[in-house]
Amino acid sequence: MCSGYRDIPILGVCLGHQALGYVHGAQIVHASEPVHGRMSEIEHNGCRLFSDIPSGKQSGFKVVRYHSLVIDAQSLPKEIVPIAWTTSTGTHSFLESQNSDFTSDACESQIRATIGYDTFSPELNNGTSWSFSRSREVKKRKILMGIMHSTRPHYGIQFHPESIATCHGRKIFENFREMTRDYLRSTFFKERHAFYTACMQVPGVSQLFGVPRNGPLEYSEDTLPFRETSRMQILGKVDEKNCVSISSLLSFPESSGRVKHLKLKWRKFDRLAAQLGGARNIFCKLFGANKAENTFWLDSSSVEKKRARFSFMGGKGGSLWKQMTFILSDESDIALKSGGYLSIEHAQGVTKSMYLENGFLDFMNQELQSFLYDEKDFEGLPFDFYGGYIGYIGYNLKVECGMLSNRYKSKTPDACFFFADNFVVIDHQYDDVYIMSVQEGSTTNTTWLDDVEQKLLHLEASPVSKLEKQTSQPSTIFSCEAGFLAEKSREQYINDVHKCLEYIKDGESYELCLTTQMRKKVGDIESLRLYLHLREKNPAPYAAWLNFSNENLCICCSSPERFLRLDRNGVLEAKPIKGTIARGRTEEEDEQLKLQLQYSEKDQAENLMIVDLLRNDLGRVCEPGSVHVPRLMDVESYATVHTMVSTIRGKKRSNINAVDCIRAAFPGGSMTGAPKLRSMELLDSLESCSRGIYSGSIGFFSYNQTFDLNIVIRTIVIHEGEASIGAGGAIVALSNPEDEYDEMILKTGAPAKAVVEFQ
Repeated sequence: MCSGYRDIPILGVCLGHQALGYVHGAQIVHASEPVHGRMSEIEHNGCRLFSDIPSGKQSGFKVVRYHSLVIDAQSLPKEIVPIAWTTSTGTHSFLESQNSDFTSDACESQIRATIGYDTFSPELNNGTSWSFSRSREVKKRKILMGIMHSTRPHYGIQFHPESIATCHGRKIFENFREMTRDYLRSTFFKERHAFYTACMQVPGVSQLFGVPRNGPLEYSEDTLPFRETSRMQILGKVDEKNCVSISSLLSFPESSGRVKHLKLKWRKFDRLAAQLGGARNIFCKLFGANKAENTFWLDSSSVEKKRARFSFMGGKGGSLWKQMTFILSDESDIALKSGGYLSIEHAQGVTKSMYLENGFLDFMNQELQSFLYDEKDFEGLPFDFYGGYIGYIGYNLKVECGMLSNRYKSKTPDACFFFADNFVVIDHQYDDVYIMSVQEGSTTNTTWLDDVEQKLLHLEASPVSKLEKQTSQPSTIFSCEAGFLAEKSREQYINDVHKCLEYIKDGESYELCLTTQMRKKVGDIESLRLYLHLREKNPAPYAAWLNFSNENLCICCSSPERFLRLDRNGVLEAKPIKGTIARGRTEEEDEQLKLQLQYSEKDQAENLMIVDLLRNDLGRVCEPGSVHVPRLMDVESYATVHTMVSTIRGKKRSNINAVDCIRAAFPGGSMTGAPKLRSMELLDSLESCSRGIYSGSIGFFSYNQTFDLNIVIRTIVIHEGEASIGAGGAIVALSNPEDEYDEMILKTGAPAKAVVEFQ
């Protein structure tokens, strides 16, 4: 420990706890088993850090643990005192531990008063009356969960007080705040005030202790479990690429500098959608001609339980329409580079190309910043898309969000968007239809609105097809039976799962979302009909159809998962899915499988880790204290699977823009694992090809900077005569390799079955 920092109050969490023991001579060793996203009951010695927090079995003090390494309690030096440990060697699942509302302090009502020592008082030898002989006895039986220095104001805890499921986590931080405040007021601090003030002015002051770079410390376990750090960052090096930039304040060399004044005109038709045969018939009659070239459809084809409400559809039309296609350059594989080539096709047929040194997201931000509009134009509209960009962001754009490189180049463009200026909206809750037209300046042309209104008023509902009358049954045809060829064999995939488990055991990650691809030559398939078939067999709230004709690319997506939404009130929402099981063949079997998923410790651990990850992601761009979890581990049922879904929300900070929010959270944590950056590095080393569009996001960026994006799963990507389906699953310490392979195959079932049935 650097002598200059020995008197600064420190609370080390997880890796910080291990570092505190390590620098004083304790040994860091493998735990008897990795424990990630699982809970333990805690005993403590009543020191002030745990003031007013209960202790022991059934006391209500349960905490979340994320670690596979531990301090060897037998190796503790005499100056390090144990202050907390597990009550037993076992762990608990989350639902086993909770019976009330899920909040970050769910157990706060169970607080019991305990003894509080003035642990920063030098007169009390750091406040401990703990006998070393008793501590040695305890260390033989329990897992060490907390330590403190006997004479310095340094503490460490192995568990994570900031986790959504840890009881009394807030109280621990409050206690440490009060201890620090008292310490700073003490005479001892005043004598060193000048030195402390000078230290705080020195760059790299975060280097609180000199941890050897090659020491046996866990790479990814930081004081916050999902804030990305490397060993060098722990030593104080600032990783500027991981910082959230306020890009709205920057000027970009690619900017045209032209401000666009947009004017929105719209018309509403009450209770009309069902009369016209629903969204399917409206899309096919208005936009389905010529193989539905250059069309889009953000399709809420599953609206049960208010999972989704609006569908947006349109095609090439008005004078503002354009298509943007972005391809990362080969140089993007080099550290700190994410540039690429952008091609823009305008409505008039003119195509322009340029190199974007700062990447696609910076350019998208520049575009969104260039729009001026009158909020009165969309007063009374119940949705948040008023015109703007609709398309997808591919997984490889992770290099614009903190990752240093991509191992594989995508076969498809890394991002592709239409600027939608004329489009139709369907409100599934009230059955209303809206037609929307965005124009520039003072233009008052209503030709498109007039034309579409007439088409709608004269559109006849199509008869219900036999396909629509069928009820969905659990999928019995999987990718291998449908003629798809896997990038990896069953043996190879299972072997990769074993490698993931080794990484987890060694502390490199908590959770790794391992994926692979299935491919099949389909030739000149009728892609729209295939999508219509998929949406009938596997309806989903965040489904989508995209046809980029110039790229020979169609996307048939039946995703049940929202990545991130920003609404007009500045509220961000993520809805990650972690935990999936097949539907049953009978009502009784189906209910049993649903309960099996709900009470699975493994699936709860998966979901909990991603919830904590996304709370951290949103915390980077949201107002302090606003991030919360209104729904935790709900089980939702779809045509072929049950899934475990959580909802995380927060209030965006006023100095943050839409693209900043994407940078903070992309790719979705449910498709990476945690911690995110290190997990993606490991996955790149294991996977044999680029994920491409799979694991990315489809959705919209409205010109007023609202957005709504899904996670691209349960999706068929048709590109240059080949259909591909991506699938995978989260590998955690409790994973069984054979079961993980079966789950991956299960997720290919609905899209693969749609292809084989359609053909």
